[in-house]
Amino acid sequence: MPFEFVKQNIEDVILVKPKVFGDNRGFFMESYKKSDFISNGIGVDFVQDNHSKSSKHVLRGLHYQAKPYSQPKLVRCIKGRIYDVAVDLRKSSKTFGKYVKVELSEDNKHMLFIPEGFAHGFVVLSDEAEIIYKAGGEYNPAADRGVFWADKDINVDWGIDFEPILSDKDKQQLKLSEINLEEIE
Repeated sequence: MPFEFVKQNIEDVILVKPKVFGDNRGFFMESYKKSDFISNGIGVDFVQDNHSKSSKHVLRGLHYQAKPYSQPKLVRCIKGRIYDVAVDLRKSSKTFGKYVKVELSEDNKHMLFIPEGFAHGFVVLSDEAEIIYKAGGEYNPAADRGVFWADKDINVDWGIDFEPILSDKDKQQLKLSEINLEEIE
């Protein structure tokens, strides 16, 4: 199998480690294989691919889409290095308000699967970073939502010692206690 699937401390969030074949010419890896993902509990029909580039110290997130436009994601950093964060917004979950944080980089080539019901964000640790991700739903601007990145109720340890660069939208996101949880599950 060309992947190792590592369950995280929150159910359904999975770190995917691809098998990388490298030599003096470069490397080869499979970044997605539907049958392997399905047999490891990731049966999402991915319908959209996204690619973003960000500068050092940029923090994007924490974003999600309201149902029925939820977007499960498979996130990979193809250039640079980031901390990727997924926050459980499922009110019926025993891990509601908890988060997973992993390092994704061009060197480790790991991917993070984030199911529906989670907010997603990342912070750039390198001079720049490029992120690609598959989404299990198409982007819908009317369903675009977010949670404030520094909400004390979630208390994400971003692992940074700098003031992140944020979009105007991310500076004004709601706190967890203010979001409409009925839009998530």
